[in-house]
Order: sequence, then structure tokens, then C-alpha cells
Amino acid sequence: MGTAAAPLLATRADLAGYADGLLTAVRPHASDGHGLITLPGRPGGSGTWVDGLEGFARTFLLAGFRLAGESGADPHGFAEWYARGLAAGVDPSAADRWPRPSEAPQAKVEAASIALVLDLTRPWIWDALDAVTRERLVDYLGEVVGDDGFPRNNWLWFRVVTETFLRGVGGPHDLADIEADLARHDSYYEAGGWYRDGEMRAYDHYAGWAMHLYPALWARMAGAGDLAPSRRARDRSRLEEYLTDAVGLVGADGSPLVQGRSLVYRFGAAAPFWAGAIAGAESVSLGRLRRAAFGIVNHFRAHGVPNARGLLDLGWYRQWRPMAQWYSGPGSPYWASKGLAGLLLPADHALWSSPAEPLPHEDGDTVRAIVAPGWAVSATGADGIVRIANHGTDYAAEGLAEGDDPLYARLGYSTATAPLGHPEARIAPLDQAVAIVDGAGARSHRCGMRLLRREIADDAAGPGGCVALAASRARDHWMEAPADQFRGSNGGVQGPASRAGTTTVISVLRGAWEVRLIHLHEAAAETTIEAGGWPLADDAGVTVAEGSGRIDLETSAGLRARLLTLSGFTEQRTEHPDEASPLGAHAAVGVLGAPARPGWYALALALTRASLAADPRLDLGDAEARIAWPDGATTTLDLAEFTGPTGPTGAAR
Repeated sequence: MGTAAAPLLATRADLAGYADGLLTAVRPHASDGHGLITLPGRPGGSGTWVDGLEGFARTFLLAGFRLAGESGADPHGFAEWYARGLAAGVDPSAADRWPRPSEAPQAKVEAASIALVLDLTRPWIWDALDAVTRERLVDYLGEVVGDDGFPRNNWLWFRVVTETFLRGVGGPHDLADIEADLARHDSYYEAGGWYRDGEMRAYDHYAGWAMHLYPALWARMAGAGDLAPSRRARDRSRLEEYLTDAVGLVGADGSPLVQGRSLVYRFGAAAPFWAGAIAGAESVSLGRLRRAAFGIVNHFRAHGVPNARGLLDLGWYRQWRPMAQWYSGPGSPYWASKGLAGLLLPADHALWSSPAEPLPHEDGDTVRAIVAPGWAVSATGADGIVRIANHGTDYAAEGLAEGDDPLYARLGYSTATAPLGHPEARIAPLDQAVAIVDGAGARSHRCGMRLLRREIADDAAGPGGCVALAASRARDHWMEAPADQFRGSNGGVQGPASRAGTTTVISVLRGAWEVRLIHLHEAAAETTIEAGGWPLADDAGVTVAEGSGRIDLETSAGLRARLLTLSGFTEQRTEHPDEASPLGAHAAVGVLGAPARPGWYALALALTRASLAADPRLDLGDAEARIAWPDGATTTLDLAEFTGPTGPTGAAR
């Protein structure tokens, strides 16, 4: 299963077969009563008991999509198999009963999947259960009613879904809970269809596989019949806006953007595209939604997912534990089931027959600016790579001095690279970072930066002169924290912070290139400034070629990265961390450096699978920067717009 030689999934029947393979592969790991599915691997932070519940609930979610989309047709006996597990899970005397929401917070998450599927499959599972099991399920799920111990993020949907199911079957529920949680969901809305995952600047895949998928599924629940109509138009409008950005963030090879937490859910990133079809969104055609969703699933399948045992392990293409959160157990990756949610749509739905349409960047180069997360985006038709320059996402708040989380606070992410993820990367930002380095080698962090601008500039001279631009200013700081410290499930290291300096960074993207201008407003004495490029990783090693002011990296598969000095930098080197990336055992990243003196520094970065015949050129003055791109276009920046007061709140400090 999931080998590179396997043909692409192209039809609903193909996708259903893939789902069935995932579901049947977990059966040997089920308890005798099917209540727990405990998959092989190191237990998660909540313990083996919770791992077993996750294995049941998250695969039950996929079984529910299959049954709902087939109107109960069930050649593999999923309904009967999981019904037996439902009975065991809520039987207080069963050896494989579930931990209750009052016993384990993670059970609140899994309760929502169970409730959602019971609603989706009501004629074939719920209605067929005996009265005692139904009563016990209502009692089990009812423990979330009035429970205010849910984290203030996407978890709100777990209480909404669970109580909505209970409402639909005449069980205990509190309408005030549902209304309060829906209001909180709305409070996380930012702009352009994008939701934060909570109060912080957490923009990631949760915007799609939680904050947009759940409204689309919830609106179909029996208990939402009188609640959903007043929200449907607004929720769909926001989903439509989000999808216009989201289809531009999928690589032509199907890779999602490697950014944000919970990446072990892999093709769960396809969820918002299925949600678009489920909700009747019209901003992106059904053919393009299907192209994006199938592309993501096929990407992982072509890279060996699931593994040789037919299981999803904790990693990206293969097991790589550093990618998981502390709480992740061997059942956690099955939230990838959301990436197959389209299966709940029947075979005669227009999604499956609409003419296929390419992703926007498969027709040529595109640039975009995404307002909420502060991203400038460039995607290239020649190689299908999507690159973002990040100036507004850090899983923090403006002015909050914490450590940079590699999955959120790096200056650049792409669909072809992954941020370095070994422990040192959390305490000493290197790849896609600008750092002030003290005499002992401590590297500064930019977390809490202030977003200055993100826009498309269409006044560049020359052919197709559009560029994407984003900029931010940071009060750079050093952190006194151990490299192995984790703040809960995500976020950077915490500890005493001390001022290192202030930097403004401007990213200008066109094609495969980014020109990055760095203004050092001030820095601590006897320090250097360093800037890291794209990190490449490969099991076979990364080839490095260095010239004066230039570092070229290349993988065995032909992925190339170039780091080029344009102004101010006087030193260069290549770092080679091992076991630091989910994309390969050996990684490499180029680094430029110079003594830290107030003024401008500049570099260029390229990431491509094509050849790099020419480099951008920069004419940098005190008040203006003029970029000459390899294709003949030019971009001029008024630097005075970026060199105002140095404090992140507008006041000099």
C-alpha cells in the first residue's frame, strides 16, 4: 500500500478503496470487544488507554464518512464492527471501556468524532443499538455539557458537535453552551476567510481542517436544524474566501504547506476542499476542489503512506517523532480521516463528475498576499512549488517576547521544504531566520514581531511586473531556556528574555526568488547579524557548492536552493544538522553573517526544481532599493516607509 509505483487515485471508488484499506489494517490492533484500537508505537502523553480511544474514534470517523456516502451499503461490515466497539466503550464493566471525558481531557476530543458519526450514520448504527448502549452513550457524551474546561481554541467545536448530537436525540444539552461556543468561533475570525486557532496569531492548517470543516459538517446534523440556517450564508461566504487562498497553497505535486502544528495528520490538509463541496461553496470550482484534495492524498500515498503494515505512523512520509506534539500517540495520525471527508458525498454528486481544473499556479506563476497571517506568496508553474514569506504568524501576540516556534515563526515556508525540527532549532533559530548573535553564540528570536505590510505590488516595470511583498519589525531578544523545553503542545520556549536589538525585515517575492532586505536599527555591543536560507534535506545527503557570496544546495531529487549576498554580509557558511528534518536524515542550510552595525543588509533566496541561469540584482541606497529580477522586471521600494520608529508598538525604545 502507498508505494511510489502505485497508480494515482482518480475516482471516488479509488478513494473509497484507499479508505477501506486504512480501516481494515487497524482491525488486528483492536481489543476483543473492539472498544479500543491500540496501534503499535510509543504511547502518547496521555497514556495508552487514551491512545486506544483515539484509535477507535478517529478511524470511526472515516468509517462514518464511508457509510454515509453509501447510504448504509456496507460490504466490509463497518457498522456492525464499530457498533460492537461502541457497546464495549461505554460498558463500565468492560475490560476495553473508554476513558470518560471526566477522566481524561482528550476524551472530549474523541467524543466529538463519535457523536458526529452517530449522527451521520443514525439509521444504520444508532437506531440499531440496544437501548442500554444508547443510554450509556448519552450518559458518556453528556459529561461535556456545562464543562468549561475546554481549551480556548478549535476545541470549542468538540463541545458544539457533541451537544448538538445529544440535542438531536433528546439527550442532555445546554443551548447556552452551543451558542457561547459558536460566538467564540466567530471571535477567532480575522479576515479574508481566515480564522485563528485561538487568541494568539496561530494561522495554520487548523483554519481549514477545524474552523471550516466543522461548520460544514455541523450544519448537516439533526440537532442543528433550527440553528444552522441563520449561520449558513456567513459560514459559506467565509469558507469561499478561504478556499481562494487555500488552493494556491497546495504544491502541484500535492504537498501541503509544511507549516504549523499537527502535521502528522498529513492528508487531513485536504479537508477544507471537501468542506467546500459539502457546503456548496462556489468561489472555487468543484473540479479544482477535487484536484486539490486528490492531489494531497496522492502526494502522501506516492511517498509510502500508509506504511508497509497499512498504518499511519507519527511523521510526514515516514515515522519522525519530533514532528508530533507531546500528547500525540500512535492513534493520533488518524485525524487524517478528515482528509477523506468527501466520501460522505454520494457517487452521483457533481463533485465526482465535474471537469478537472488545475491549481492556479499550474497555469503559470502566481503571487498573492494573504491578509490575516501576514503572508506573501509566490508559486511557480515550472516546478509547482509554493513559497511564503511569513511576517504575521508566530503563535504569539505582538510584543510578546518568547522563543520562536520553528513551525510558526520562521520567515519562510514552502511545499518543498520543512523547517528544521531538532531541539536546537527551538532555542537557536537558524533556517529562514534573521538573528543577532552574541559572543557566546546565542541567537536571537523575533517572536512578537509587528506586521508592517503585506500586499501585491503591481507597479513593477517590465514583463508581468507583479511581486508579493510583506514586512515586519521585531524587538529581537535572547532566551534563557533549555533546548528541550516545550510550552504545552506548541509555541516557542519560555524563560527570561533580554534585548538583542531591533530589526525590520522586508520580503519581496517574484517567481522562485525572494529578495530580503534587513534594516538593523540597533543591536547590543559586540554582536553579529546572521541570516539563514532554505533548509534542504535528503537521506542521500545534500550537495553544497559555495562561491564568493553564494551558497548552492541541491538534493538527489533535483531540488535546489540558492542563498546570495546582495549587500552588507561579509561571511558565509553551511550548517549540516543530521536527524533535523522529516524530509531526510541529512539537512543543510546556508548562513550569511556580518558584524552587527546599524543599517541595511540584503540577500536573495531561491528555491526551485528548475535551473537558475541568472540572479536578481539590487541597487541599494539610503532611501531607495531597486531590484532587477532575472526575467527583466524591476521593482523599486521607498525605504523610508520601513525605517520609522523602532519599537514594535511605534515608539522608540
